[in-house]
Amino acid sequence: MTENRRMSESKFISLDKLSLQDLDQDSELIPLLTPEDEQEMHNEELPETLPILPLRNTVLFPGVVIPITAGRDTSINLIRDANQGSKVIGVVAQKDEEVENPGIADIHTLGTVARILRVLQMPDGNTTVIIQGKKRFRVAEVLTEKPYLTATVRETREKRPAPDDVEFSTIIDSIKELALQIIRDNPNIPSEASFAIKNIQSDSFLINFVSSNLNLEVREKQELLEISDLQQRALATLKHLNTEFQKLELRNELQSKVRSDMDQQQREYFLHQQMKTIQEELGGLSYDEEIEEMEARAKKKKWSDAVGEHFGKELAKLQRMNPQVAEYSIQRNYLDLLLDLPWGEYSKDRFDLKRAEKILDRDHYGLEDVKRRIVEYLAVLKLRNDMKSPILCLYGPPGVGKTSLGKSVAEALGREYVRMSLGGLRDEAEIRGHRKTYIGAMPGRIIQNLKKAGTSNPVFILDEIDKLSSSAQGDPSSAMLEVLDPEQNSEFYDNFLEMGYDLSKVMFIATANNLGTIQPALRDRMEIINVTGYTIEEKVEIAKRHLLPKQLKEHGLASKDLKIGKKQLEKIVEGYTRESGVRGLEKQIAKMVRYAARHIATDEDYTVKVTNAVVEEVLGAPRMERDKYENNEVAGVVTGLAWTSVGGDILFIESILSRGKGALNITGNLGKVMKESATIALEFIKSNAEAFGIDPEVFGRYNVHIHVPEGATPKDGPSAGIAMLTSLVSLFSQRKVKKSIAMTGEITLRGKVLPVGGIKEKILAAKRARIKEVILCEENRRDIAEIKEDYLKGLTFHYVTEMREVIEIAVTNRKVKGAKTL
Repeated sequence: MTENRRMSESKFISLDKLSLQDLDQDSELIPLLTPEDEQEMHNEELPETLPILPLRNTVLFPGVVIPITAGRDTSINLIRDANQGSKVIGVVAQKDEEVENPGIADIHTLGTVARILRVLQMPDGNTTVIIQGKKRFRVAEVLTEKPYLTATVRETREKRPAPDDVEFSTIIDSIKELALQIIRDNPNIPSEASFAIKNIQSDSFLINFVSSNLNLEVREKQELLEISDLQQRALATLKHLNTEFQKLELRNELQSKVRSDMDQQQREYFLHQQMKTIQEELGGLSYDEEIEEMEARAKKKKWSDAVGEHFGKELAKLQRMNPQVAEYSIQRNYLDLLLDLPWGEYSKDRFDLKRAEKILDRDHYGLEDVKRRIVEYLAVLKLRNDMKSPILCLYGPPGVGKTSLGKSVAEALGREYVRMSLGGLRDEAEIRGHRKTYIGAMPGRIIQNLKKAGTSNPVFILDEIDKLSSSAQGDPSSAMLEVLDPEQNSEFYDNFLEMGYDLSKVMFIATANNLGTIQPALRDRMEIINVTGYTIEEKVEIAKRHLLPKQLKEHGLASKDLKIGKKQLEKIVEGYTRESGVRGLEKQIAKMVRYAARHIATDEDYTVKVTNAVVEEVLGAPRMERDKYENNEVAGVVTGLAWTSVGGDILFIESILSRGKGALNITGNLGKVMKESATIALEFIKSNAEAFGIDPEVFGRYNVHIHVPEGATPKDGPSAGIAMLTSLVSLFSQRKVKKSIAMTGEITLRGKVLPVGGIKEKILAAKRARIKEVILCEENRRDIAEIKEDYLKGLTFHYVTEMREVIEIAVTNRKVKGAKTL
């Protein structure tokens, strides 16, 4: 049964006793219909046309009297006209109560004919009308929509059970018994309601009366009204009554439990008051003062309404907790985190592109591609001012300045700088945090670093992202997927925080040494920028501008105390370091500075302006001399170009023949790819022996041995394909290889030459080795175009697509001196 929401008391009166005085009490009116009244209504003729009154939030059942407040102009006009005429209207329920001016499509077609009993003008200006349902009808055709709906209607008769139907009588008895039980157990329903239920003599009116007062949605009441079979409607009403009775029992049971818990809460309240007094006596911050302090801090936060509402709930939970329980400290830490996080706090970006370029050039020599990408990002951000931060990944060998670049970017942008090392991280909770149900729970390091930064848009360096590892505690690289996705990280979910945090304004810069170990899905979310390393000239400039002044300052010396010239720096670079970066170079310069510091501290004379002899005296004999090209008169020796983790280098490939049955031996600590390249080269030569001027019979009389020197160093990759081919053709034809030439490229069985990577490093290695000509795949021409012209002086490039072209360029027609006829 529905509770009376308008007054604490309801009156139940019959129609013949309805008076104006009763209506002024604004009470819900329930007439006690007799079977004779019902029969009279049933026999009453239905008008052919009726004005249609839509109801927003209720359904009128036959025989039931309800008050309706009319607020729409159309409804007021309809009631006024009907009250002056026949006082009969059609009442239907709206499908959507939000529709302000419903048409025929917005209302149900089945409704109830009603008679207007009273029309009252209320003090607030609204019109209240008391209506009583008569019989059901269905809208046949709409006649007018202005000034209100009118339609032709037809009566919808009910199927009534036989008077002696035992099942129907049982259902009616059950409805009456259950309704009386609900009235007794629900204190919000007045006791007069039980009088009305007991005195209803008509079975159909009892069903309609109970249906009208059930606590149901309009849709569910409309479904009851549309059931034409009275027995089926009674059964459906009984089901809803049973549901409501079960809810009432559960509600009463819960209230009983709460009442018993109140005694315990009152006891705890008095204990808390005593504890508060003790804390104040000891001079500490009282419990209430802590709560007030949190509320004061919360008012200053720039968080959203959702976060503010969540904080209020969590603070209320803290207030209900006993400070002695372990969960209290976790809840307190959680609220402190919410208050410490920089919700909606952003540092203002500086869009001075000239200044940004100066800062980047000041701190880093070279790295043109990286600095250009940063300036492009600033330019777009300046124009749009709402661009989501991209995820940049600086990929390259160690020591090239990937991490330190982040500080320069932060200074150029005017943002806070945060660095997070991911090397060896193997616990997913380090990224996402722990659930705060655990003792010692903490947020993830992403949220912790944002808390330290104090803003929600810092420059965030994710160092060594390629060194994330998996374990039994989860896969951190998978947890990083949400962090590094610009489309998802606006709602990054931390397990401890238990809600989304916006990371879309954070500028993430990841660093990596090896892309192969990064999870493919994670790599796809980042923009890869290759930091290839430095040339000798660049290393000398970096040492002169940055490393030497830095080491002098760290060792307490001035610039006048030690001077290292350009040639001496170049000697240190070439003779004592073998790397793409400058980390090893800085260590060697630090040794030179310590040499000066020792002499100054002991008041001994030393050479301020360093010479080559001083360099060798301090650092010892050069240990890292690069391989130089060696011209020789031996067939089968070819110079290849290789890329290593410490930059480019030249690679010698040697081949010899020995008496045998055509076996192929490969040595030099080679990987699978290089061994396959040697096999492909030999098979291609066999299939094209005549074109190369080689006797096919020779392949069955000699064994072939291919060796790549420095066997202690593992070597692999496709770059040596054309070098092995050239070596074998030179060997079998006993012709010399052209002087001062090097090559790199991959080969196929069809005789094609394919492009390879690391071209810049390989070209720089060729130049250091005094190579004059380089053979490359035609598709590598674009890589040469990206290299500065200064690095290409003195080099001639041959671009090829077929293996035959390689042989024509590299192998001369001159026989090796003393060559035997094979």
